[in-house]
Amino acid sequence: MRVARTRDGVLAARGNRQRYSNDFHSPCRGATAEFALAVSNLVADEPAPDAAAAAVTSGSSFYLAMRILPAAQRDAMFQIYAFCRAVDDIADSDAPRAERSAALERWRADIDACYDGEPRQGLAALARQIRAFGLRRDDFHAMIDGMAMDAAADICAPDEATLDLYCDRVASAAGRLSVRVFGMNDEAGHTLSHHLGRALQLTNILRDIDEDAAINRCYLPRELLAREGIAATNPIAIADDPSLPRVCATLAQRALEHFARADAIMDASPRNVVRAPRIMSGVYRCLLERTLERGFDVPRTPVAKPRLRLLWIVARYAFF
Repeated sequence: MRVARTRDGVLAARGNRQRYSNDFHSPCRGATAEFALAVSNLVADEPAPDAAAAAVTSGSSFYLAMRILPAAQRDAMFQIYAFCRAVDDIADSDAPRAERSAALERWRADIDACYDGEPRQGLAALARQIRAFGLRRDDFHAMIDGMAMDAAADICAPDEATLDLYCDRVASAAGRLSVRVFGMNDEAGHTLSHHLGRALQLTNILRDIDEDAAINRCYLPRELLAREGIAATNPIAIADDPSLPRVCATLAQRALEHFARADAIMDASPRNVVRAPRIMSGVYRCLLERTLERGFDVPRTPVAKPRLRLLWIVARYAFF
C-alpha cells in the first residue's frame, strides 16, 4: 500500500497496507500553527526515546497519538512503528521479488534473535521493549507474513478470506502489539485490534484505489466485484468501471461497522488505556468520511486531510 502506506509521505508510491508513512505534518499558519504546536508538544514526561525509532515515526499520522503516551509506552510504540516501517519499505521497494522475500526472512530471523536474547546491534532497544511489555513473537511474524504477501506478487482482487487475512496481518497484528503497550486486558485488546485494524485498513483501501491501480494492485474483494459484474482481471479496468461505487459502498459500510465495534470496546475500557487508539480511530474515521464525501465515480480526486480537525481529535483525547 504507499503506507498508513501514503502518497503524501515518504512511502508515496506503494500498495495498500496499513500505511506506516509520513503523512500528517505540513506547514501551518496563524492560530492553526499555534494549535498544532501546542498539541505536538504534548508529552507525558520528558525522557527521550531512541532517536532512530523516534525519527522514523515523527511524520506519521499516528505520531501525535504516540506522543501523548507516558515515556515507557511511547518509546515502545516508536520501536514497534519503526519495525513496521522497515518491513513495509522492503515489501514496497523496487528490488526483485526474491530479494524482498529474502530481506523479510532476515527480519524474521532478527525477531527470533530478540526473543533468544541475542538481538543484532540495531535491535537492542526493540528487544528491551519486547521483554518490558510481553510483546508476542507471533504478532511480529504475522506482520512480516502480511508484507510477504505484497512482496510475492501484485495483489489483484483477492477473495474475501485472503483480504481478511491480509488485513489481520498488516493492520490487526500491529494493533495486537500496541494494545499490550497500552495496558489493555487480553480479551478486550485482541478484539479491539481485530475491529480497529480492519477499519483502518479498509479505509486505506477505499482511499487509495487509484494509487494502487497505478502500481498494478487492487485490494477490493473479488466476490463484491463479481456481484456487480466487474471482471477481476486488471486493476486499472476495475478502478475505471462505472459499477465500482456500489462495491465501495459495501466495503465502506463494513469499515463503519468495524469502527462502531471498536468504539464499543473503547467505551467499555478505562479511559487512560484507550487514549491513543481513540486518536487513531478518530483520524481514520475522518479520512473515511472525506473519502465518502468525495465519492467513487471517476474522475476521483485525492482525499485531503482536514488538518485542523485532526489536531482537534488529538487534543480532545489528550486534554479531556
